[in-house]
Amino acid sequence: MLWNLKPQARAYRYVGHKDVVTSVQFSPHGNLLASASRDRTVRLWIPDKRGKSSEFKAHTAPVRSVDFSADGQFLVTASEDKSIKVWNMYRQRFLFSLYRHTHWVRCAKFSPDARLIVSCSEDKTIKIWDTTSKQCVNNFSDSIGFANFVDFNPSGTCIASAGTDHTVKIWDIRVNKLLQHYQVHSGGVNCLSFHPSGNFLITASSDGTLKILDLLEGRLIYTLQGHMGPVFTVSFSKSGELFASGGADAQVLLWRTNFDELYCKTLSKRNLKRLHLDSAPHLLDVYPRTPHRHEGKPETVEINPKLEVTDLRISSPPVVDIISFDSTTITETTGKTLPDQGEEVSGCFLNPSLMLPECSPITMKKKTEDVSDLPSESQKSIPLAVTDALGHIMEQLHVLTQTVSILEQRLTLTEDKLKDCLENQQKLFGAIQKS
Repeated sequence: MLWNLKPQARAYRYVGHKDVVTSVQFSPHGNLLASASRDRTVRLWIPDKRGKSSEFKAHTAPVRSVDFSADGQFLVTASEDKSIKVWNMYRQRFLFSLYRHTHWVRCAKFSPDARLIVSCSEDKTIKIWDTTSKQCVNNFSDSIGFANFVDFNPSGTCIASAGTDHTVKIWDIRVNKLLQHYQVHSGGVNCLSFHPSGNFLITASSDGTLKILDLLEGRLIYTLQGHMGPVFTVSFSKSGELFASGGADAQVLLWRTNFDELYCKTLSKRNLKRLHLDSAPHLLDVYPRTPHRHEGKPETVEINPKLEVTDLRISSPPVVDIISFDSTTITETTGKTLPDQGEEVSGCFLNPSLMLPECSPITMKKKTEDVSDLPSESQKSIPLAVTDALGHIMEQLHVLTQTVSILEQRLTLTEDKLKDCLENQQKLFGAIQKS
């Protein structure tokens, strides 16, 4: 669901996936919305009142996460089929797959420069991938638990992992060292998010709390209690002034930060007293690397806003259902990176800098304003059962097409092997005749 909070709170429900939606993310420019689902598909939506979407079919198991590159040109998806797949948003094409994990892949994220991808899996490993060579260039393993979530810090020099063993770990990928190891939760850590400054990290846990960590000082500074049950997701806003959290209590809590303004002043004064003034504090300066349990520390502030939070829930929130019938399907077929002459490029799915004139942000805004809040008559006239039946038929045809393609490849390989065998036999026969 896409929420519009101004001037009046309302929601747009985009109907397209046939199972649980596991991950959503806006593109950096905000003109696209990617969603992953347990129905084994990824959908790319244009977040307007028409809800046009493009469907990506390549994974053979539920998809767990989606992530855009910083320039919005690429999308990486992680799945329970043990693979990671990268897609080109400009051409709406599948690019390549990464296979090295031996169990379900929980999460995959681009580095800020999109040259690397970090992934975590239930095989208890975290892998770093080079997008140019398409090879695994680094591997971090854990013998106790596996990581539920992993991400790069804003500078791309470190990664943070949220573990099922209740720990949060910070790794420096340049020197392959564990910098910090926090054990501040009493339950599995499900998600984390870096502050845009890179100095703070917020974590969400099944123990029902959020924790804010000061990475420069290597300590816990805030414990936030507001959810009535496990907290599954958390994310800072682009500016870092706000962050949102969601949990099993079916609530989304929106928080406003104060540590960035007040605490940074204290940090600046403290950093002036450091022995080396030639550079700003770095995570390498932080010790120890053993777990930080922070029991009974007076510096930790515990916040429970249950009595102060305004409940925005109403009995019947206005929700507009937008059913995506006009969608295109992109499957896993490695193809050309440049289009053929006359090939149509999906202009409405491009970044604003690459968009066609008729799909520019200004034009799209004008078109959106002219469209009614309700689905069009053509959408209303098509029964949902017929749409599902057609979708099922298309899936079966897609499976048959893939099967035929695989058979053709195997036949080609068999023919090549037979030719090699015949050539070898002729050489042996000639050698025997000469001897």
